[in-house]
Amino acid sequence: MPRFDSPRLLADIGGTYARFALETGPGEFTQMASLRCADHADFHAAVRAYLQGLRWPEGDPPQIAHAAIAIANPVEGDRVRMTNYHWQFSIDEMRQRLGLDTLVVVNDFTALAMALPRLAETDVRQVGGGQARRPSVIGLLGAGTGLGVSGLIPAGEGWIALGTEGGHVNFGPRDEREMDILKFAWRTLDHVSYERLISGPGLELIHRALAERHGVAAAPLQAPAITQRALEDGDPLCLETLEVFCGLLGTAAANLAVTLGSLGGIYIGGGIVPRLGEYFDRSAFRARFEDKGRFHDYVAGIPTFVITAEHATFKGASAILENQLRTLQASPGSAILGQIRRARSELSPAELRVADLVLAQPRSVLNDPIAEIARAAGVSQPTVIRFCRSLGCEGLSDFKLRLASGLTGTVPVTHTQVNINDSMLELGAKVLGNTASAILQVRSHLNRDTIDRAIDLLLAAGRIEFFALGHYGVVAQDAQFKFLRFGMPCGAYTDPRLQLLAADVLREGDVAVVISSGGRLPELLQVMEKAQERGARVVAITASQSPLARKADVALIVDHVEDIATQLPMVSRILHLLVIDILTVGVAMRRSPGSLGALAAASAADDAAKAAAPGAGAAVPGVSTASPLARLTSHSR
Repeated sequence: MPRFDSPRLLADIGGTYARFALETGPGEFTQMASLRCADHADFHAAVRAYLQGLRWPEGDPPQIAHAAIAIANPVEGDRVRMTNYHWQFSIDEMRQRLGLDTLVVVNDFTALAMALPRLAETDVRQVGGGQARRPSVIGLLGAGTGLGVSGLIPAGEGWIALGTEGGHVNFGPRDEREMDILKFAWRTLDHVSYERLISGPGLELIHRALAERHGVAAAPLQAPAITQRALEDGDPLCLETLEVFCGLLGTAAANLAVTLGSLGGIYIGGGIVPRLGEYFDRSAFRARFEDKGRFHDYVAGIPTFVITAEHATFKGASAILENQLRTLQASPGSAILGQIRRARSELSPAELRVADLVLAQPRSVLNDPIAEIARAAGVSQPTVIRFCRSLGCEGLSDFKLRLASGLTGTVPVTHTQVNINDSMLELGAKVLGNTASAILQVRSHLNRDTIDRAIDLLLAAGRIEFFALGHYGVVAQDAQFKFLRFGMPCGAYTDPRLQLLAADVLREGDVAVVISSGGRLPELLQVMEKAQERGARVVAITASQSPLARKADVALIVDHVEDIATQLPMVSRILHLLVIDILTVGVAMRRSPGSLGALAAASAADDAAKAAAPGAGAAVPGVSTASPLARLTSHSR
């Protein structure tokens, strides 16, 4: 069986234990360990403790480049906060602290779902009849601290895992005993879901409810004790508790089967059912599963399986990591770090020093100018260029674009819905997270050729006119302000009548920059057509596949849809402003030093005005004052 270039770190993080393993080849797990979360201050400390405890038969420990973490928690965006423990961390920051190229963090039940296609016959035990149809939808339930619900949908040669909260659907009793349990639960719970009963805490609730129903003065028991007394001591109340539990799980499994159309089977995981052993096979589970009235024959043909594999979550996390790496490798820019490692033996000693710097500090290299990169590596600037070209890049800028794509691939890019019940802290975190995710998406879609062409047109323009409507008018006005500071003739038009008049006086050699989120407004399309009739060139900042993008001379793509009928466009305006910044910085860097005189003079005038203002003299943090460009933008590096 083929082995990986380096071991992959896998982890399964719960509220009590953190389990770790190394995967040296497909399905080959070694050096497994289980650490108590309470023994470590945070997630990073637990990972370091595991790594420091590894034993290698010979030589130095190999470099671990990729890791996948399955965690008992929803994973949305870059920030992970455990709900059943106090650990929290940033995915990208953790990747850097651990020295990883790739760190994938997923919900543990999503990982378990992705393990199902990799399980062998010996990894599961069928309960009842039925025959799986392949490929078909697969359902998954797991009772533990809560009730996890997921599913797999076949998609080509792979699978799509469903991230659901199906355990929180309303519980529906089917007899008087279950009605009494529901009434008991209503005393303390406003909403009784299946998770409230089919879980560890649910076992305890059922036990208390049945004790009251029978008038038994039974002491409250925890879930493990209930299971032990039922299976080992034959305690009647505990046996009845398990009977109810298994019956409810059968109903929940049947509901999932008909909801998803799970003709590929229903799988049962989690920490409770696998420990019930043969008792579960004899329980009411399968009878309740097939008790679906008119749909009895439908569900009777669907098989149900108990997952017995010890390392199923590791297998699923490994599958997700493998898919992530395959996706990254399919992109020409995202495998750049791996390409550098493979090319080390072919590099000259000087180029090797640059390679070592990039591998050790990729994000610093991404932001540093060539002079700083050369100084840090102890080489000349031409050596840095030769290193970039040895990797097939045109130069340093092309190398940085590919490097940025690779680093972005390690961060989950998601949009998190803002809810009315969010606290102000949660609201702020979601708004900032959504904006950051959108920026990362735009960064990964940047096209060097179109940016270069747009800057070339702007540099050669006799006059530049910016056109936008409605909420995006501020973007046009911001662009006008920035280009006027260069001393370049330009204007900004946000009124449809003035826009047509302005477009009608454009001439050959002028440039119209049309800013539109959707690229379909007839007023702006008319402006573009009028400008092109007059011989002007059109640069569009708009959505892909839009009429504006298709007809413009150069299209800079910003794909971010917001419902302007319900709210002002926030994130998309920020993205358009950032594209204007890219063009501004590009024009500033390409202009000859003599042409920066107007900008320097404007900066001097600004300084004089600021000196006369109260509180003058305070330097702006993070902006170098070494050049006129620093007055323009904080992206001057």
